[in-house]
Amino acid sequence: MWTVVYIAPNQKEADKLEKLLATEGFLVKLRAIGLPQANNPCSIEILIPESEVDEALEIINTI
Repeated sequence: MWTVVYIAPNQKEADKLEKLLATEGFLVKLRAIGLPQANNPCSIEILIPESEVDEALEIINTI
């Protein structure tokens, strides 16, 4: 089961975190929340397998 570990405010930050977590060996999925608007891009959920959540949060909290 996939679990949300972070909600990025935009695609650029989501891509950065996805790359960092993937480099550390985690499986990562991104999922958009809502619909993007011209002046307000949609937020992106960062999902990790439930069994790896604690380790992923440790890495996210260090940055």
